[in-house]
Amino acid sequence: MSTLDEPGRSFRPETLAVRGGLSRTGFDETSEAMFLTSGFVYESAEQAEAAFKDEVEKFIYSRYGNPTVAMFEERLRLLEGAEACFATASGMSAVWVALAALAGQGDRVVASRALFGSCFVIVDEILPRFGVETVLVDGPDLAQWEEALSVPTAAVFFETPSNPMQELVDIEAVSRLAHAAGAVVVVDNVFGTPVFSRPLEHGADVVVYSATKHIDGQGRVLGGAVLGPAEFIDGPVKNLMRHTGPSMSPFNAWVLLKGLETMSLRVRHMADNALILARHLQGREGVVRVVYPMLPNHPQHELALRQMSGGGTVVTFEVDGGKDVAFLLMNALRLVDISNNLGDAKSLVTHPATTTHRRLTQEARAAVGITDGTVRISVGLESVEDLVEDVEAALAGARQA
Repeated sequence: MSTLDEPGRSFRPETLAVRGGLSRTGFDETSEAMFLTSGFVYESAEQAEAAFKDEVEKFIYSRYGNPTVAMFEERLRLLEGAEACFATASGMSAVWVALAALAGQGDRVVASRALFGSCFVIVDEILPRFGVETVLVDGPDLAQWEEALSVPTAAVFFETPSNPMQELVDIEAVSRLAHAAGAVVVVDNVFGTPVFSRPLEHGADVVVYSATKHIDGQGRVLGGAVLGPAEFIDGPVKNLMRHTGPSMSPFNAWVLLKGLETMSLRVRHMADNALILARHLQGREGVVRVVYPMLPNHPQHELALRQMSGGGTVVTFEVDGGKDVAFLLMNALRLVDISNNLGDAKSLVTHPATTTHRRLTQEARAAVGITDGTVRISVGLESVEDLVEDVEAALAGARQA
């Protein structure tokens, strides 16, 4: 399908992000076509039967597949270096479909306990309701992974870096342990981004994304994606997607296609800004700690250098004084918006304990380092000097209040 399928030639990510998966209609349009249609027609009853039996390649229904969505899937597939991709309605539907396609009653899932709030709910509450045994480990502790994976396991799931505490998991080492236990490794790469992290190259089997974040990165639409082996994507994932329905809308796919074209430019600049802000926050009065993978004092800095080419767009820090001071700081910001999203062109600030991770018990939050003073800033494309000034003024105001 791709216009870049030339035998013996490979293209770099920036080229794939602009031209991968492009399929023009007979009108030879420059931009990708948007197919806002729920269904498709057939030349004959026989063709309809063959299409439903998968004997011919044809679009059937936009819940099953759509030309615009297929272009997005192919572009992201090429960019990720995966065999196949299935787009979903949101990042959480991507996580759910990937895990539900792997594990059922009587199966076992091992996951890092440092997960985004909704991901934690899937692992800790929803999967067990379906008879799946779930085991949580501390992501950086290989001894815990080894113990948990000493018995047969269906799936391993983790984020790296984690949301919001930027905890890293050694993808290569954990994948090796997981494969020995018969497990499929699923990595949520939202914080790592397709720009800075390549989990499949380090031994992971499946990658999931919230395309809402950096892929769109401009606060417009929801979307997600599951990428991995063709046998998995075209088998259990496709079956779940077709019959449960969390499909991506063609309009959202078109927006996300355009987002991929500028993703690298946006994300690299945002990461540059994030590193500057993280360095500035270090040692500031009232700031207990700053967490960012590319800071030398990050406990897994060497691992970050080994499996990432950049630190991502999020800076996490803790203020002295808990929730009250964190709220004073957030309310004092004039340039940074309060929102639970991330990866956006606009800088956004979140208080995880009361929003994204509020469903976790206080003990569960403490286990992954989230305190009432934890603040997460998703750094955007504004002037970094303006961002630093805004945060510095808000810190000063919060200390004086």
